Amino acid sequence: MDWYERLANYFPEHEMKHPGQLRDLLDHHEAYRKLESPEFIVTYAEFADFLFIDYLLVNSQTRGKGTGSRLLDRFKQRGKTLIVEVELPDVEDTDTLLRVRFYERNGFKRAERITYTRSDEDGEPYTMDVYYWSPSEVAEKSVLHNMKTICREIHNFRSEKYYGRLLADPEEVLDWEN
Repeated sequence: MDWYERLANYFPEHEMKHPGQLRDLLDHHEAYRKLESPEFIVTYAEFADFLFIDYLLVNSQTRGKGTGSRLLDRFKQRGKTLIVEVELPDVEDTDTLLRVRFYERNGFKRAERITYTRSDEDGEPYTMDVYYWSPSEVAEKSVLHNMKTICREIHNFRSEKYYGRLLADPEEVLDWEN
């Protein structure tokens, strides 16, 4: 099974990028990269002052043995803010609770003032939480600014080609709560 299938078998369908878009990101976007081993897959975009982890999958056989935490530690050593998008916790889906706990256990904070709502291909809205870690104190306004870059540079990269629309217009999908 190739890396895309492994991701698609784990992440909700509405969160998965089109395989062509992911391949184009890897082949044609200077910031986008993939690390892969039998134990994990991680795709991410590294910008000058922050790093966005798009997909992080640890195989079920090695989950709970520190693999994911070691990966995050590798990224933390770069000295940049790390940003992830996480499904809202759902008591009926224990994986969502485990993901939230994983990031919190690794020092990530939920961006309390950022609301992030996108739509799937049927137009149904879904909300995700933005979590971040930083080696020094960072304002959530800075995280919001970085999320706008993520939307423009990563989520919308060649999205017209694969979806016929922008996936994440930052002015529409991100809100700041006072």
